[in-house]
Formats: sequence, C-alpha cells, structure tokens
Amino acid sequence: MNVLLLGSGGREHAIAIALAKSPLLETLFVAPGNPGMAALARAAALDIKDHPAVAAFCKANRIDLVVVGPEAPLVAGIVDELTAAGIKTFGPSKAAARLEGSKTFAKDFCARFKIPTAPFARFADAASAKTYVGAKGAPIVVKADGLAAGKGVTVAASIEEAEAAIDRMFSGEFGEAGQNILVEDFLDGEEVSFFALCDGARAVEFASAQDHKRVGDGERGPNTGGMGAYSPAPVMDARMREPVMRTIVGPTLKGMAVMGAPFKGVLFAGLMICADGPRVIEYNVRFGDPETQAMLPRLEEDLLALLLACVEERLPERPARLSAKTALSVVLAAKGYPGAPVRGSEIQGIERAEAMPFVSITHAGTKREGQQLLADGGRVLNVTGVGADVAEARAHAYAAIDMIDWPGGFYRRDIGWRALARDPVQLDRFMSGSARFNGK
Repeated sequence: MNVLLLGSGGREHAIAIALAKSPLLETLFVAPGNPGMAALARAAALDIKDHPAVAAFCKANRIDLVVVGPEAPLVAGIVDELTAAGIKTFGPSKAAARLEGSKTFAKDFCARFKIPTAPFARFADAASAKTYVGAKGAPIVVKADGLAAGKGVTVAASIEEAEAAIDRMFSGEFGEAGQNILVEDFLDGEEVSFFALCDGARAVEFASAQDHKRVGDGERGPNTGGMGAYSPAPVMDARMREPVMRTIVGPTLKGMAVMGAPFKGVLFAGLMICADGPRVIEYNVRFGDPETQAMLPRLEEDLLALLLACVEERLPERPARLSAKTALSVVLAAKGYPGAPVRGSEIQGIERAEAMPFVSITHAGTKREGQQLLADGGRVLNVTGVGADVAEARAHAYAAIDMIDWPGGFYRRDIGWRALARDPVQLDRFMSGSARFNGK
C-alpha cells in the first residue's frame, strides 16, 4: 500500500514510526512532515488546507490510504472530499468531526443522548458570562467553543481568574474559536484520556493515557497543548474501562449514527473520573498529542491494518493488542511557550539520545538549516521512554533528555507524578530520580 500521512507534529512522527513497521506498506508519504520523518517517508510539498491538491496528489501517486493527523483538516471536511474522489481516508466526516470542532455541539449531543458530562451554559458576550460566573462561584471552567490548539480552556480557581479568561476569549485571543464560549461546572476527580477505534458501527478499546496540560511542574501555569503523557493510565483499569465503553463510547457511536453522521476513525474521550463514575470533559476526533507518542510504542499489532479496518467497516471484535509495559513521553518546548516561543535556537545531541535503549524521539517543531537542527515551534521534541512501570519508563526518558544539549528549551521534571503517587515504592524511586535530574 502507498499511504499519505497528513501533519507535521510529534503525533504524526509517532504514527509514521508505527506505519513504517507494517508489512502492508509499500511507500509512506508525509505532508508536510518534519525533519525527524525524513528517514521514514517521502515528504510531499502539499498545503493540506488545499483539499483538491491533496486529492490530485493521491491520484498521481496511487495512494491507497490517507491518514489525517491533526484536527483542523477533519473539522474542515477533508475526509468528505477525499472520499468523494474515491480515496480511502482514515478519520471522521465533517459532520462527525463537530464533536471536536464545536464544544457547544458536543454538549448538546451529550444532553440528547444522556452521556454523562458537566452542567454548562453558553455565552456570546462577556457581560452575561461574568454574571453567570458570579452566581455560580469558583472553581469553574471557561472554554472557547472552537478549535484552540489545546489552549482554549481555563480551569479558574477564582471568579477573578474566570472573568480574566472570559475577557481574553472575547477580545480575540483565540480568534473565531472564542466568539462563543462555554462555562462549565468544575468536576472533581482524576483526568484521563481514553481512545477507541471506530468503524461507524463498532467501537473497540485502543488505549488510555494521562496528559500533563499545565506548563509548569506541580500543575502550575497556563494550559498548553500538553507537556508530557504516559500510557496506560492506572486509573483506567478493567473496572473503569467497562463503564466508559458502556456509558460514553457506545452511546456516542450510536448517537452519531442516529444523527446521520456515523463515526469512523479514532474517538478520543477526555474524561474526568469522579466519585460517581466517568464524565466527558471533551471529545477529540483524532489521536492525541502527546498521548500518541506514549501509546504507539506499546502497540503490538499492525497499525496500518487497524486503520484500514476502520475505513472499511470491518474492525475486529476485540481491543487492540498493546504491551503491558509503560511508556512515558516528555515534551521539550521552546522558551516562551505557550506564549510566543523563541524560534531558531540550535539543538544538539539528538543522535546520542536516540542511541539509548528503550528510548524513542519524535520531532514536533523542528527544521533543518544545513547540518543544524533548529527549534521551529512551541513544542519542539518528544522524548519517550519504555519500561516495566512508570518509574522505569520515566528514568529512561529523562536519562535521554540529559543527552540533549538545548539551552533554548525547557521541560517539566514531574511527568508521571500522579501514577507514581499511587505506589509508594515507585514514588520513592521517582523522587530520588527527580533530585538527580535536577542536578541535586
């Protein structure tokens, strides 16, 4: 098979690594790709916003399957246009992608099909939203309705913080995505990412992960697109996976079919595990970033075959096969992120880190200038370690980070803390490792 992978981030690099292992693969193309993918795939100079150009490329290069990485093309309807041109494409239709494209749509959908989520209200002006927040009190959650690259959510600990978030959104911080906002009740519990593969009629478990959204250690600072993740999430054991599939994933799949928009692709349910069960925080309609970088190293079967089965409506009636090992991925970000990242600083030592056992490195925002590898984005690299448990996976990841010479970057040093806090033995290993990695 000839496969075209759309996207350029760490998620797409991780997908490319997995696709390259498939015995079904003839040639892998990426558009636009990144320097890390150069050894795996042929880069195509395509604007993925130009759907007719993508379709023409697929025809000219006899592409058998297109895999869409990021959410924006899905929400814009690229799957519909490529499918209409006779090109098999992994991902949901434009109508199904509304689950991520509009948080208002997703909330209304949950209410209609009785899917557990937080109570909410929607607003088109700041004054009404502030009046509501004043009446509800804090903590409370403020969300931009549309796509905001993972940054359009504020979990406000005070009314003042919520009002400031409302002002930022309506002042245009997130463009059109913030023209309408949602204000939700705060849910108390443990957050987890859960992924299911879907073929329109059937959904099967893929994997779980826990992301670290805040920019700083100890969950401090503003939300980001994600500063690290590990998989599996200990909270998502067999006792929790069953109600998630029964009360959230299953009803979501059935509801989308009832609405005439059968869901094909990967359903990413952002959940809060509360005392009385799981609740939907948000839906995403693609693989997560950086969760994918932690999930795919655990996959023990052919990713390309699974994605093709989704498209062809023939998923097996079983969960995906993943290793019992843990993978933990740390994001290395450019200074200034999640605000204006400083671009152009040189990164050295990647080869030393990649040579270490039980480690993989994916590029998220880099570019080549001659022999130099330069930072060219906010989240720049992902360093993933694999081990028997979180402590071992973490040790491998941070040891590899020590090999990278990049004064222009930073990273969190506490990725995995929540899982380790459940296990006193692992936590002790974690704390001693943390001191070492901080140079103490």
